[in-house]
Amino acid sequence: MRHLLALIAATLCLGAAPAPVDLAAVLADTPAPTLATYRIFRDPAGQEPNAGVTPYNLNTPLFTDYAEKQRYLYLPPGQAARYRAVGVIDLPVGAVLIKTFAYPADLRHPAKAMRLIETRLLIHKKRGWEAQTYVWNQNQTTAVLKRAGMRLQVQTVDRRGAPLSIDYAVPNTNQCKECHARSGTLTPIGPKARNLNGAYAYSEGPENQIQHLQKAGLLKGAPALAKIPATANWDDLQAPLPDRARAYLDANCGHCHNPRGMASNSGLFLDWETRRLSQLGVGKRPVAAGRGSGGLEVDILPGRPDESILLYRMASLEPGIMMPELGRSLVHQEGLDLVREYLAKMQPVR
Repeated sequence: MRHLLALIAATLCLGAAPAPVDLAAVLADTPAPTLATYRIFRDPAGQEPNAGVTPYNLNTPLFTDYAEKQRYLYLPPGQAARYRAVGVIDLPVGAVLIKTFAYPADLRHPAKAMRLIETRLLIHKKRGWEAQTYVWNQNQTTAVLKRAGMRLQVQTVDRRGAPLSIDYAVPNTNQCKECHARSGTLTPIGPKARNLNGAYAYSEGPENQIQHLQKAGLLKGAPALAKIPATANWDDLQAPLPDRARAYLDANCGHCHNPRGMASNSGLFLDWETRRLSQLGVGKRPVAAGRGSGGLEVDILPGRPDESILLYRMASLEPGIMMPELGRSLVHQEGLDLVREYLAKMQPVR
């Protein structure tokens, strides 16, 4: 009889819904030792989001050595984010932003033979936002907490068909703060309404992300879609060149180079909202000259990209010169080409 009851229980469990995200673990004082503890994903390999976990993307994302990224948003049951016209949408306590970094065996086929590298969490706790990083094992079955960061060798094939070796850096907790700091406080930087105002291929079909979140009751207070600005997609050739380049600089530089970021003392602001040409670097001399300037005089010299400090630092891999200084070990040639064209076609200031 006991064996029969056990069999019945096991059969019932097979059809039962998976346990929900563990909100107690999310809000705990100490981070969980493994990613699976939170139950963000239904499967051990972290590919199928649990109920209440919504995938999203950004119109123009940060470049991280050609890594593929999958982003998710979790909100506690009954909670919703609030729309903000400027800055990140207002996310309630208990919200989690999830970002998994992965590489395909061949960059020409980004959906095939994917190797998960790490999953980063930004968790909104009562005392503020906290960053946690979980690194996936070789068998792709478990992701373990890594506070101190680490380096991993990734082998793939580039978009020309040549072997590509990447010295991938998993950030430590302090490095997360360098990019995610606003006036010294850790905060998300990606999910702004303008970055979410674009289509996503959901399982039920493509839909604008703002509309999708509103329909799901996960976003409140947003105006009509036509009144919400949208960051350009950097590689959309149908979009105007200045918008594409500004979107790229916003995503890759603006998180530090803004009035409240880690590079605020530079006076060079590359976020989407900045409009004053001098703050954008046009004709601007650097605050602290040195080898980072490459012997050049101004951040941006319109019409002369090779005489612009901005492009010089983007093209460098030398510590102390390269920008961004974190998150990459390679030059993003496509992004560099975009900014070069933007500067080359920029009209001189009269």
